[in-house]
Amino acid sequence: MTSTDVRTEAEDSGPSGYAAARLRLLQEGARSGPPRRAALAELTDDWLTGLFDAGAEGLRGVSLIAVGGYGRGELSPRSDLDLLLLHDGSADPDAVAALADRIWYPVWDLGLALDHSVRTPAEARKTAGEDLKVQLGLLDARHLAGDLGLTAGLRTSVLADWRNQAPKRLPELQELCAERAERQGELQYLLEPDLKEARGGLRDATALRAVAASWLADAPREGLADARKRILDVRDALHLATGRATDRLSLQEQDQVAAELGLLDADTLLRQVYEAARVISYASDVTWREVGRVLKSRAVRPRLRAMLGGGKPAPDRSPLAEGVVEQDGEVVLARAARPDRDPVLPLRAAAAAAQSGLPLSLHAVRRMAAAARPLPTPWPAEAREQLVTLLGSGRPTVEVWEALEAEGLITQLLPDWERVRCRPQRNAVHIWTVDRHLIETAVQASELTRRVGRPDLLLVSALLHDIGKGWPGDHSVAGEIIARDVAARIGFDRTDVATLAALVRHHLLLVETATRRDLEDPATVRSVAEAVGSQGTLELLHALTEADALATGPAAWSSWRASLVADLVKRVSAVLAGDDPEEPETAAPTAEQERLAIEAFRTGSPVLSLRAQTEPPAEDPSGEPEPLGVELLIAVPDQPGVLPAVAGVLAMHRLTVRTAELRALDLPDSVQDSEESSASEGSVLLLDWRVAAEYGSLPQAARLRADLVRALDGSLDIAGRLAEREAAYPRRRGIIAPPPRVTVASVGSRRATVIEVRAHDAPGLLHRIGQALEDADVRVRSAHVSTLGANAVDAFYVTGPEEAPLPGEEAASVARALEETLRE
Repeated sequence: MTSTDVRTEAEDSGPSGYAAARLRLLQEGARSGPPRRAALAELTDDWLTGLFDAGAEGLRGVSLIAVGGYGRGELSPRSDLDLLLLHDGSADPDAVAALADRIWYPVWDLGLALDHSVRTPAEARKTAGEDLKVQLGLLDARHLAGDLGLTAGLRTSVLADWRNQAPKRLPELQELCAERAERQGELQYLLEPDLKEARGGLRDATALRAVAASWLADAPREGLADARKRILDVRDALHLATGRATDRLSLQEQDQVAAELGLLDADTLLRQVYEAARVISYASDVTWREVGRVLKSRAVRPRLRAMLGGGKPAPDRSPLAEGVVEQDGEVVLARAARPDRDPVLPLRAAAAAAQSGLPLSLHAVRRMAAAARPLPTPWPAEAREQLVTLLGSGRPTVEVWEALEAEGLITQLLPDWERVRCRPQRNAVHIWTVDRHLIETAVQASELTRRVGRPDLLLVSALLHDIGKGWPGDHSVAGEIIARDVAARIGFDRTDVATLAALVRHHLLLVETATRRDLEDPATVRSVAEAVGSQGTLELLHALTEADALATGPAAWSSWRASLVADLVKRVSAVLAGDDPEEPETAAPTAEQERLAIEAFRTGSPVLSLRAQTEPPAEDPSGEPEPLGVELLIAVPDQPGVLPAVAGVLAMHRLTVRTAELRALDLPDSVQDSEESSASEGSVLLLDWRVAAEYGSLPQAARLRADLVRALDGSLDIAGRLAEREAAYPRRRGIIAPPPRVTVASVGSRRATVIEVRAHDAPGLLHRIGQALEDADVRVRSAHVSTLGANAVDAFYVTGPEEAPLPGEEAASVARALEETLRE
């Protein structure tokens, strides 16, 4: 059926005909994108025109106008209809009201969202002057029916008002855009973005149209229309997939939207959305900067003319580097610059801009992108130095890098960048796409350059550490190969290339080992020392670890993690200096531990103490101490089920476990003989745990102890209580978590078998693991708990009844049984 046939059906059959024709149009698989939006707008135009004509017979000086998105002739499947019934005031008010009802009610009867108003031209202009959103909608006013001259007059007046008031209204519009971006975030980084309201979305595209209509400034047009079209196409598919008027691209709808658009998967969908949003965001940055420059120039120029006796003063141009100058608050190319003969110019200009904290001129970037010659391989020393200077410039690096990337200069310099550009990271811990995370890591690393002997290697490793995420398999392994190639290409010598490759390969080594392994185990420290190889690499890796975590998101770094990594670095440094750690003897119990153990033996029940742990800030030992959590010491007569009981009680009280160490303490005969104990044996279990309150304050030690007593004697149903709590807070719809995975770690330990658990974090997870290990008849010596976002990665050092590591097959059997339990 053609568009003409659909319109004829709508006209012949009234509202029901329009509804059928609309449904038929939306179900046409062969038509999508701008053609479908235009056809839907045209179909709606004809229907509304028919409603207007039927009700306006005999009325003069009245017109029906589409505004906003409908005014632009774009209708998504569930878009609102924005309508203005305009009248010149000469018609009978009751007749105008009756006409409005003849139009509005059929729209409502079909369940379509309607934004409507009835105004005279004067009222419309007055409302627009008071409400910026109304004025923006009227800028796209389009005549539908009635008095064409009335509509044209309003359009002319509104445009004239907008242009006359632009110096006042554009700053107001910019402020609205900034407030919206603060609330909604940046579309190009969000996993569940609002396609309309987030920065770089459809609202910003509309704002750029309004700026252009002011004649005060204009947005960079290259790619802007395509970017806006792409987001509109995604919104259309979202409306069809959900059947709702929503702009939120939720996780659970992304696969269906991708399929609707014929895309490979949800990641491909997000990457296209991010690329489009990046174009709009960059155009917004350039446009608002130009608006500010023009408004400032208008304010200053009359005074200058008066002082200079007329004429236009020449702009000041301050040199920044060879071929690069500052003009009007931007970095531009010098008149003598020759980008076609100077391949280092893009990096030199970028470094100069970042170092001075100024934006790169759009014209300069485009001129360099059009004329730039490829750098020779390997790069000349100046190019490498300018790259390092750019990366070490701190926060201004981000804006400058985005300007280069918008015109394709980054992929010209670093072709491997294309695979990580706009690549989403489906991990709640990460707040950036892969490429932005790499730049953020360089920004964080720039603040740590005074801690290392080779700041250039730190900054380049920060830029490259996740470069392998664009390839299949372990991104650290793939990244090592890419880093070798890139480092050689940009001119590092063989030794430095090897160091950079090692940093990329092992960029997760320190934090994963520190949070998931027993640092008292010499085998752990030796394995890290062997991987690192030298003190210089260890120093760089320590700084890279911190920069990477800080650039990931708030959940990835803390005082606790920092202290664990620093402890590991100290131990590894000692091994690299020649110290060979011996198997440590079991440390004698502290006075506090011994006191608790004796009391537990004497009473035959658990006793405990809570004590806050702090340490001075790393950069300022004399400053205020930072909390590392709370030390929870528990002593309980040796008996089965201690680990799951303690873990369950802590989960009930919303305490997060960070580390857990368990040891059996045999009390001296003199103590046993002198105490009348209800315990049958002289062995007491000591549990030394670090915990933190999930939120709120810590529970009282007495309450913890009372619940622990009940858990150990079986009168407290921990599993039932945790299940009740989980049922009271239904899970939010979203992606389905992957199944848990339990493995036996390959890193050896002479004292225990290391079982690693990766699972979706949930209340009582440690309790379930402890119970499963208890059922497997293995003893947990220590637990190292790490939670990143919704993912728990826990390592358990376990032994058999004889306090020895488990044989290989037995260890694998325990791991399989634990995994099966967690999958239930």
